[in-house]
Amino acid sequence: MSLIVKKFGGSSVADAERVFRVASIITEEYKKGNDVIVVVSAQGDTTDDLLEKAYEINPDGGSKREIDMLLTAGEQISIALLAMAIEKLGYPVISLLGWQAGFQTDANYGIARIRDINAERMRAELAKRNIIIVAGFQGINKYDDLTTLGRGGSDTSAVAIAAAMKADRCQIYTDVDGVYSADPRKVTGAKKMDEITYDEMLELASLGAQVLNNRSVEMAKKYNVELEVLSSIEPKPGTIVKENVKMEKTLIRGVAKDCNVARISIIGLNDTPGVAFKLFNQLAQAKINVDIILQSVGRDGTKDITFTTPLTQSKDAMAALERIKDTLQFKEIISDNDCAKVSIVGAGMESHPGVAAKMFEAIYDAGINIQMISTSEIKISVLIDAKYADKAVQAVHDKLIG
Repeated sequence: MSLIVKKFGGSSVADAERVFRVASIITEEYKKGNDVIVVVSAQGDTTDDLLEKAYEINPDGGSKREIDMLLTAGEQISIALLAMAIEKLGYPVISLLGWQAGFQTDANYGIARIRDINAERMRAELAKRNIIIVAGFQGINKYDDLTTLGRGGSDTSAVAIAAAMKADRCQIYTDVDGVYSADPRKVTGAKKMDEITYDEMLELASLGAQVLNNRSVEMAKKYNVELEVLSSIEPKPGTIVKENVKMEKTLIRGVAKDCNVARISIIGLNDTPGVAFKLFNQLAQAKINVDIILQSVGRDGTKDITFTTPLTQSKDAMAALERIKDTLQFKEIISDNDCAKVSIVGAGMESHPGVAAKMFEAIYDAGINIQMISTSEIKISVLIDAKYADKAVQAVHDKLIG
């Protein structure tokens, strides 16, 4: 007997027909004699619909605590409906909210981190041979308040359960049948991978690939949870995410885009020691995530610093910088919210000369200007105008993957 954790996203349970399809997948696993724990997201666009209702009441969105109280209702609906479908099929099942499943988080509403999982209730239900349906994306903090884990948090919930329960496998069901070299819905010639390393998957997830949440991949790597990404529609093998994979000829594993990017430039900073520290320390205190950083060569006693941040944090970043404008005495701040980051990922790129040149050639041939560049051992990212993102991804994919 094995313990299998299965996670289904909102599109997989969007309507009654899909709920019953998911129920059939779950019960087929149960009939093999395996224990099954299922993590489910809110149906379809429920989370967005709930947020829209919040903004109808309060254009500022209300407090983060109350937003979390509202959003957790979405998963409560989906777990109850899925449990009812499994009941109708004649199998023992119980639905549990995040806190009932033992999820204990910190108090950062909206982006809570899991501190611990008290798995006693889940173990007791498995001992009764119940199928367990858990609400993803949520937990409870030390104040007994409901919290959410942020967008894509159900992936993290599933991996956390697999780690806590020492599951034999964690399966993430999506609307595609695995991890591709690019989004197969938008890029012609995208290729499905049989397996991919944690590090490569983490880079792709962090760079905009929407197959897996990056926090879930981090956790899977930390606790050595083997993941499988597969389709909730077509019953066929997916892509395995694990520590080591078979060596393949393909150097570049994937091309990803991220349109949730803003570029912020601070013009006319004093070219003196400590300026960069003061600037980025202010951003850190405001909990602003910074990615690509570019500093100009000093001239006339001044320099410019440009960096990227998530588009969703652009407004907060600008406000944080305005608070220290008098202290740092820079001339102005310029924000560009029409940016996109296009990246290639592949282990071993650093030891293969010419990869960056081919990427830049593909973008040049497409007539697209590069604004910023960032590299690491397994990825190269460029910042471009958002309107050219899809065109750039296709061009780079054609050039490097074919």
